[in-house]
Amino acid sequence: MMAESQEILLQKIKEQGDLVRKLKAAKEANEKAKKTVKEYDLKEIDRHLCSYSYICGYVPSNCDVELYKSIGKNKDFDRYKYLRRWWYHMRSYSDSEIELFPMTVLPTKMYIENNVCDDQIQEEVKKLLALKKQLTVEDVVPQKFTLKTPKGTRDYNPQQMAIRNNVLQKIITVFKKHGAECIDTPVFELKDVLTGKYGEDSKLIYDLKDQGGEILSLRYDLTVPLARYLAMNKITTLKRYHIAKVYRRDNPAMTRGRYREFYQCDFDIAGQYDLMVPDAECLKAVTEILDALDIGKYVLKVNHRRLLDGMFEACGVPADKFRPTCSSVDKLDKSPWEEVRTEMINEKGVSPDAADRIGKYVLLNGGVELAEKLLKDEKLSNTKAAIEGLEGIMLLLKYCELFGIKDKIVFDLSLARGLDYYTGVIYEAVLTEPIKIGNEEQSVGSIAGGGRYDNLVGMFDTKNKQVPCVGVSIGVERIFSVLEAKLAAGEMRVRTNEVDVYVASAQKNFLEERMKICTELWNAGIKTEQSYKKNPKMLTQLQHCEDSCIPLAVVLGESELKRGMVKIRDIVSRQEEEVQREDLVKELNARIASLNKRGINGV
Repeated sequence: MMAESQEILLQKIKEQGDLVRKLKAAKEANEKAKKTVKEYDLKEIDRHLCSYSYICGYVPSNCDVELYKSIGKNKDFDRYKYLRRWWYHMRSYSDSEIELFPMTVLPTKMYIENNVCDDQIQEEVKKLLALKKQLTVEDVVPQKFTLKTPKGTRDYNPQQMAIRNNVLQKIITVFKKHGAECIDTPVFELKDVLTGKYGEDSKLIYDLKDQGGEILSLRYDLTVPLARYLAMNKITTLKRYHIAKVYRRDNPAMTRGRYREFYQCDFDIAGQYDLMVPDAECLKAVTEILDALDIGKYVLKVNHRRLLDGMFEACGVPADKFRPTCSSVDKLDKSPWEEVRTEMINEKGVSPDAADRIGKYVLLNGGVELAEKLLKDEKLSNTKAAIEGLEGIMLLLKYCELFGIKDKIVFDLSLARGLDYYTGVIYEAVLTEPIKIGNEEQSVGSIAGGGRYDNLVGMFDTKNKQVPCVGVSIGVERIFSVLEAKLAAGEMRVRTNEVDVYVASAQKNFLEERMKICTELWNAGIKTEQSYKKNPKMLTQLQHCEDSCIPLAVVLGESELKRGMVKIRDIVSRQEEEVQREDLVKELNARIASLNKRGINGV
């Protein structure tokens, strides 16, 4: 109610302010033209006079006489029926009769332009000030803005956007190659949809105010919205990709690509399939993306949630503490084992002996040999969940070998991934070398991650119908950070536009001819640009081409056009060649195709 009354008050202030401004403007106009009858006054007079009949004894006043003299030479009043009738009526009086007219009979303001006095203006100004006093101090005092993006967010300049769009295009190309379809979901969900799906990370969800009776939250990832989408639409089979922003109320680390608002690129396979077949394809897609982006050496860590549960059980951790313990293990990529052990004991309630036994396992990594060795482990071999997890890992590693990515996979027992919804295989891609940002080398951390979540869709189904799912999310923000660091170090160059041809002129008065050629090239689908100046300098035009990495220029000259020719200039080599005017589109298309093959026209 308070917000609504404040809006009404602001509207009243606006209307009162408009009135004061109009009165001041009217006063100024009156001072410039004293009692000058304007056209809109004549309309008002005509409207007023239609109510009076001279046959019934209309008696004019001195005001009528003053108005009669004022408009006596004005021809515009002929357009007004009642005013014209009044004027002819006034003409019928003699001077002696006029002297007998009373001083006033009718309202003077109806005849002569209103005189706005200072008292009237001051009265309205008082009303305006009284309304403003009802506002709070914050509304009255002009706000001083702090010009910055909110913590954990960023703007993208043209170079950064060029990098981002190129990265996303390469990712989408891989997703489509594997048969994925694109979907989208709202940026916010019902809070109940998101609650209880992320373990301890649920505290990072951004909650929104009550909107029309709905308690909403900004989406934390794209996986839970997918599960809701599948359950709501009764979909049991889908291979999808989804690229969109997600939000986390986290402590950001901007230089490492950790934000509160950031993009996720998800690839998921939903459906009842044979064990580890779609899981291995997700890993294959990740390697193709990271190879295409060429951001540095990486490794794909894999583990299994069933193995972790079996390991915790074998080490003496109570079942109700599996997930909190898993959340602690997930921090091993950022914290040493001693810190993780302390957290397990002091915060998660794990006994020191159980923590020590866990420590002997989570520091192990390797390949198939490690999985075979753990299958023979005395404690793990007696735990059903651990055996299921190890057998699944061995099958996954076998399929990865068939996909040709065995050398990029590491079986790592420290990988836990803290999200509660994972039920099977989990994986994470990590750069093995730090990147240089400024004069410092920094580790980037995980640049992709995912896993199997077979029970998440069933949480949203009234009959608890399960739709097994596995997927991966590409950490594009961290990838952007790596590529931007390379850009800053001069290791790469980025084009911020895709223009192929610049239409230039060597002489004056060629604007219309340039526009004709631009139209012809645009109609042919060629990305084209020209100067917006009528007579630009040739050197300035060519310099723009070099600065913007535009590869080709069409140069117009008077002598060439008379011969039906134009010049095509290669901006890099600076070589020029004359071609027939009618062959221009054909010649440009051939050259552009050649440039694209050489990789010049792109990031």
